[in-house]
Amino acid sequence: MKILGFIAVIITGILLLQAERDFPDWGDPASPANNYRLSQHYITQTFTETTVPNMVTAVLADYRGYDTMFETVVIFTAGIAIIGILRVFGSSSQLEHKEPTLTAKKPDLIVDTTCRLLIPIIQLFALYVVAHGHHSPGGGFQGGVIFGASFILLALARNLQTAQKWLPESRVLTLAGAGIFIYAGFGVAALVLGGDFLDYGILTKLLPGGVEDARSHSMLGVEIGVAFTVTAIMFSIYSNLASNGKMKEGI
Repeated sequence: MKILGFIAVIITGILLLQAERDFPDWGDPASPANNYRLSQHYITQTFTETTVPNMVTAVLADYRGYDTMFETVVIFTAGIAIIGILRVFGSSSQLEHKEPTLTAKKPDLIVDTTCRLLIPIIQLFALYVVAHGHHSPGGGFQGGVIFGASFILLALARNLQTAQKWLPESRVLTLAGAGIFIYAGFGVAALVLGGDFLDYGILTKLLPGGVEDARSHSMLGVEIGVAFTVTAIMFSIYSNLASNGKMKEGI
């Protein structure tokens, strides 16, 4: 099997290298990605239509809003699948009978103090990345990962129970689901007002400013929903993997 796998990798690699020769040169202005009319529309009209300087965020959360919403659903589904596979339910006595309880270690003073200082800064930066993602590099995915990493850092520095005091398992599932509902809620609101699903422009009836401002504000709203889901699922995946699904000591 190893020989067959090695042969398959070699053949696939050769085919990929052959296909790479057909790619346009890096930065070629005549390449399809740069010359196609849709790309030119994004480059020249994004700010006019959305008042969002970050063209990447505008494409992800507005022009390609359907795709990004279902990307968030995929993250949510992956998290639920991992919980369904790894999570071990039962009383604490049953779990302890199956596997001896790990010896609790005293938190290291230097690590604990450093994390106490860093975690609030990390979380504040995560909020900035989410809130400012449609004006500078960032967004819900990036901010959610940073926020989730802050809780993982707390669990590593202290223990899993300490992190779960701030983000317990029930709250994780609630936040993950709330993120999906927030994102889809903007689409449903557009339908109720007589527009198309995720057609942010019509939300000017609910949001301040003109059509362009409504699209900008809506992008911030859906990015917040994405951040909720990403943060919750990221910490949930770590919690289950680190504790073998028992949600107890962790690593």
